[in-house]
Amino acid sequence: METILYPHSSPLFNLKPSSSKALFFPSNQPKSSSLSLITRPVTSNLKKQPSESAKPFLSLPKSWLSHAHHGLAALALSLALNFCPVLPTNSALASEFDVLNGGPPQESYVVDDAGVLSRVTKSDLKRLLSDLDSRKNFRINFITVRKLTSKADAFEYADQVLERWYPTVEEGSNKGIVVLVTSQKEGAVTGGPAFVQAVGDTILDATVSENLPVLATEEKYNEAVFSSAKRLVAAIDGLPDPGGPSFKDNKRESNFKSREETEEKRGQFTFVVGGLLVIAFVVPMAQYYAYVSKK
Repeated sequence: METILYPHSSPLFNLKPSSSKALFFPSNQPKSSSLSLITRPVTSNLKKQPSESAKPFLSLPKSWLSHAHHGLAALALSLALNFCPVLPTNSALASEFDVLNGGPPQESYVVDDAGVLSRVTKSDLKRLLSDLDSRKNFRINFITVRKLTSKADAFEYADQVLERWYPTVEEGSNKGIVVLVTSQKEGAVTGGPAFVQAVGDTILDATVSENLPVLATEEKYNEAVFSSAKRLVAAIDGLPDPGGPSFKDNKRESNFKSREETEEKRGQFTFVVGGLLVIAFVVPMAQYYAYVSKK
């Protein structure tokens, strides 16, 4: 009896810890594990969400203030550039006085301060004017500027350049100055007594009234300068005048239509409007009739 009831001798009652785990129902173990798995992420998410969501709200004022500071700085800079009259005036005056103080060009016959002449035009001018200088001892200098602020017009500026570059009558007697102002679309020709006599008043006036302003208005600055040079050189050589640019008929076409065009357009307009009116009235009525007939 004692041997039967002794628990250690029977294999049925000798249960090991590993076998005890197998005897539990499977439904009991997932419950504890599932509860532990569910509760831990929930508590961790609740702790992390405030920290992550607080970062954008804390960074928004800083970014907004930085953008506002950059915007105000850009606005102040633009206002300073727009409303400060000193910078453009000084640059324009410096350009004019640079031409005056620079003196006549030594290696060429052009001072292209406006930057509108091509290399081909400069080369052609050098060939033409150097040949005139070597044959007739007449020198013609061409000057292009964008805008004049120190003088009223191109004639006063051309006289000022002639006096500054050639102070005495002997130095400037056989010299000529041609000025082209690109912004004002005008030009001027001046020179010493010998130059004016060799060219003649007729060619001087024609060059100033035809070659320079007409072509400059069309922004053909290269043609304006080179055609003026050829006209002045031809006058000094005693050759026939090549003439100025051909004037185009500036008659503007009338914006008014003729009677026939008006009647044709009116008929087309009436047809289109009538068709739109028919569509606007017929289509809704047809839709309404179809809707009522279905009922």
